[in-house]
Amino acid sequence: MSKAPTALLVHGGFVDGSGWQGVYEELRRRDIDVRVVQNPTTSLHADVAATNDAIDTVGGPVVLVGHSYGGAVVTEAGTHEHVLGVVYIAAFAPDKGESVNTLIADPPPGAPVPPILPPVNGFLFLDRDKFADSFAADVSPDLAQFMADAQVPWGVDALTGSVSEPAWRHKPSWYLVATDDRMIPPAAQRAMAERTGATVTETSGSHAVYVAKPTPVTDIIEQAIRQLTPAD
Repeated sequence: MSKAPTALLVHGGFVDGSGWQGVYEELRRRDIDVRVVQNPTTSLHADVAATNDAIDTVGGPVVLVGHSYGGAVVTEAGTHEHVLGVVYIAAFAPDKGESVNTLIADPPPGAPVPPILPPVNGFLFLDRDKFADSFAADVSPDLAQFMADAQVPWGVDALTGSVSEPAWRHKPSWYLVATDDRMIPPAAQRAMAERTGATVTETSGSHAVYVAKPTPVTDIIEQAIRQLTPAD
């Protein structure tokens, strides 16, 4: 049989790869090979390098999956020759020359503003008291508190790093819109998805939809995997 591509999961800012556990487990139950990238989130350049190393380690075809800022990482790393397609989960999908910073610079009127605190020594955090409401409203309160207290420092250089060549201009893409997201407005998600020409699915969910609702996230990844698996 032809080998299906491996799903390679890329986390966003303020978190690490452990949040993908539910999606990881569902993918494995569906007999889909999956790996999780642990990016340093210090700069876009460093995170792309770490993701490229993970792609090389797989040693075969890959579908990149990015959540939030991880969308910028997979947009840049997705040009790797082993990447067949890119899946965005409530994620940023920058164009050439764009960064997460440019994409959030002009929020629509009335859109919720992520509670990002001023940088300290070049790193950003979310306000712990506002983390659950903004990032993880549909996650259990105890887990949301843990996520708030276990935040990974997000480098300003990751926020401002710009994409040199977006993978979605050359490879198929999929996008899952989280309709209750208070970090990336759903309207902005839809606009980015339309620009990329992605196959779009929507589900109710917070920004942490990949934690709270792994099944619809797994569904869209499986859709991409199946469509990109070569016929026998």
